[in-house]
Amino acid sequence: MDQHSVYQKNNSGCVSHLLGQAIAHTGFVKTHPNITKTMSLAVLLTGLILFAGCGPYSQSGYLERFDSDIRKASAAIESAKTDAQRAEAYGDRGAAYGEKARYSRVGKLITIEDYNKLFDLSMADFSKAIALDSGNADLYYRRGYVYYGRAGAEMIYDRTPSPALKPAKADFSVVVARNPKNAQAWDMLGLTDASLGEWTAAISDFTQETALDANAQDRVGDAYCNRGMQYSGEKKYDLAEADLKKAIDMGTHPDPCECDPYNQLLWIYTRQTHESDKAQALAAKARAAKRWIAPENLQQLNAAKAR
Repeated sequence: MDQHSVYQKNNSGCVSHLLGQAIAHTGFVKTHPNITKTMSLAVLLTGLILFAGCGPYSQSGYLERFDSDIRKASAAIESAKTDAQRAEAYGDRGAAYGEKARYSRVGKLITIEDYNKLFDLSMADFSKAIALDSGNADLYYRRGYVYYGRAGAEMIYDRTPSPALKPAKADFSVVVARNPKNAQAWDMLGLTDASLGEWTAAISDFTQETALDANAQDRVGDAYCNRGMQYSGEKKYDLAEADLKKAIDMGTHPDPCECDPYNQLLWIYTRQTHESDKAQALAAKARAAKRWIAPENLQQLNAAKAR
């Protein structure tokens, strides 16, 4: 068994943080961003089914909503009396183009060429908006969100970090630099860093968010778990152990779609460092917490007992 097999087995059929967030903000959830902090990725995946549109009628309804938003924003651009009003309208239209592009790509409703055209229209509008009102941090947040949505749509098909993540990170970084108390911006910056595999940065982001919103605590623990997995892959088992223990102590979310610190640490103890006492103690702790133990780890634990 390779070092990641327990995690992959326990997470089969699950989605990345980025993909979960990318689909979670569709429809109703989009208007309630804080709801995502208390939802597991499995529930967010369910949100795709509930809110993304399962048939032609619901798909056409969503597309009409986007088109309506585009028309309203276009009218607002024409009627704006100030640069700030015009910038806000350009931002609204850019966001609508971006959502239409993302939704259509996820639903396989348009060609790649048309998808890119919609995204380019979105970026052009945000460039105009920021040129008119560069002091408006919300415009950077909204543009970053569109970049992040593009990355989420692309990573459905290719889990390699999307090129759209870097500009998303740059925009969210602008927002938190201007307003360090914007918890939602820290959340999006953390999710972006996590999607890039930059787990140390993600830990810092989510720690900042947790200071503002205790609901983000699971994010921090999951980031420690994933950095522990990363260290394990680099055969830095002492660092991996420290991070995985930190994740366990923080009480990470028990959802099987999240990073599982118990099984990864059991794998290290039973197959790499051969510390049977630590493995048995950890298994007892996992059972007490009602956490799933992979059959491969149970086999190793039972074999160690028999020796």
